[in-house]
Amino acid sequence: MESKDERDARRAAALRANLRRRKEQARGVKDGMAVEGPSRDEEAQ
Repeated sequence: MESKDERDARRAAALRANLRRRKEQARGVKDGMAVEGPSRDEEAQ
């Protein structure tokens, strides 16, 4: 069983990666570029 610190660190890393993806996606849409790939909602399912 993993420690709370390990679990928190992994969750924080996942949240940072998700935030980075969302920022990149928002920048792409704002610049008028098509954002390729499945939507984030499709990935979550």
